Amino acid sequence: MSDHSTPPIRFSLADATLDASPEVADSAHPSRESLHSARRQARVELIAGTAPRLTTQTERLLRTRLRMAVLVLFFGFVAFLVRNAFELDFSVTRQAVGFWLQLGVTVVLGLLSVLLCCGRALSLGWLRLSELLIFGLPAGLFLFAEYSIAMTSSERGYFDFPGGFWLVLIYTYALFIPNTPRRAAVVISLLTAAPLAHFLLMFWTIPQVRAVVETDHLTGIPLMFVLSALGSIYGAGAIGSLRREVYQARQLGQYQLKRQIGAGGMGEVYFAEHQLLKRPCVIKLIRPEQAGDERVLARFQREVRATSRLSHWNNIDVFDYGRACCGTFYYVMEYLPGMSLGELVRRYGPMPPARVIYLLRQVCDALSEAHSIGLIHRDIKPGNIFAAYRGGLYDVAKLLDFGLVKPLVEDDQPTQITLDGGITGTPLFMSPEQATGDTPPDARSDIYALGAVAYYLLTGRPPFEGDRPIKLMIAHAREDVVPPSQHGDDVPDDLEQVVLRCLAKSPDDRYSSSAALGEALSKCQAAAHWSREQAARWWQGDETARERVHAVPVS
Repeated sequence: MSDHSTPPIRFSLADATLDASPEVADSAHPSRESLHSARRQARVELIAGTAPRLTTQTERLLRTRLRMAVLVLFFGFVAFLVRNAFELDFSVTRQAVGFWLQLGVTVVLGLLSVLLCCGRALSLGWLRLSELLIFGLPAGLFLFAEYSIAMTSSERGYFDFPGGFWLVLIYTYALFIPNTPRRAAVVISLLTAAPLAHFLLMFWTIPQVRAVVETDHLTGIPLMFVLSALGSIYGAGAIGSLRREVYQARQLGQYQLKRQIGAGGMGEVYFAEHQLLKRPCVIKLIRPEQAGDERVLARFQREVRATSRLSHWNNIDVFDYGRACCGTFYYVMEYLPGMSLGELVRRYGPMPPARVIYLLRQVCDALSEAHSIGLIHRDIKPGNIFAAYRGGLYDVAKLLDFGLVKPLVEDDQPTQITLDGGITGTPLFMSPEQATGDTPPDARSDIYALGAVAYYLLTGRPPFEGDRPIKLMIAHAREDVVPPSQHGDDVPDDLEQVVLRCLAKSPDDRYSSSAALGEALSKCQAAAHWSREQAARWWQGDETARERVHAVPVS
């Protein structure tokens, strides 16, 4: 993945990676602000406290659905309230009382709308009380309206029954309020029994009503309500079943997938949460039908195992990996608040030399561990290095995405694992030996790529630019790089010499190890001009950056 327009080159085992664009690289470990927004908008949760099978859900979905229901009912009541204000005869006591009762219910629904739409946290008890008021108050008003309309129509010699009001209330509950089938059946049955019982009570106790009720009323009204209740209960159960299926489909063991944040040719990247620990994380999935080759999956699995051996502070932590019952292979990484170096440069322009040194020295430490156990990254680029907020510290460099990692030595393999001659890497930051494929890449290939990253951070552009990957690869292999100082006057000479040595065409002319590169960076004069305190002041001084880091990702 490049941080410009040129896509990465992926062949052979590289096809098992999930990266297809710089956006995917950055989104694999998104900022706290973006994840906070995503979690606010797209959490798929069940309702706690309704029944044992749904205790894994929280109140958030109930609040969302109650908000939708109360808004539908509120605007409906407002519309009928306006109409009744012009049509009702207020000299008739029943109609006047009904209007004021309707006004009172409308006001309460409006207040509940405000309560549910504001960002204030509400407990499950408050939500259940809101549910009772949202459907209980209209039901009480409809009972009075049923009596008033029955008396008014019977005085005129016929019988009228407001069945439509009740059906709207019943279907609104069934469609919007998530429940277990048993609880939905109980509530819908109550909403159905109330008007039927009231109708029968008026029929038996009020002779005036009994005189105008016809046989069709005695059979048609109960039949209409019973069929509506059965349909509503079935529909509520079907909706609940679909919701549970979606919930289970978004579950991998103890991990619940919250939102897709990236995708590539071989799989997807999700923001997720461990259900017991409530720990946010990032999960990469590889579908077996997308991989198409079990050998690719097996080799990728070995690479994940190798990556999980990394424990340095500046390397990405792999928490878990496995294969779901459906055959989906996944692995779980730590969630990082902050921004990638590519995003930082795109947002704020080239970095000060001191900050570049501060970040790259940490990357050198991360690479030292990887190289010491025989792992070559082979895809180092600005999008794969994160300036994270970790342990109360800012500008903690994290080296990400070992999807193209090459184990030089495997504990369970007597011979070196190769890529069958495949070319891997990102053209904008690819070493000459990766571009030509003449010699196998080693630790010095990563050093070249890190030099290219340093060039980009200092100047805002990669060492070579072009609209075709093959041109970029040829440039890395044959063309001399323009010194970074020609793109900016503030690049110190000693740092420039370090960067140019990293970008030497021959691996023998580069630093022999990442530790040696880190030592050279530490000797640059600007190395002492950036510290943890300065990093904290930078992040805290920029409102956008501060929000990106400090937005809380979990409720």
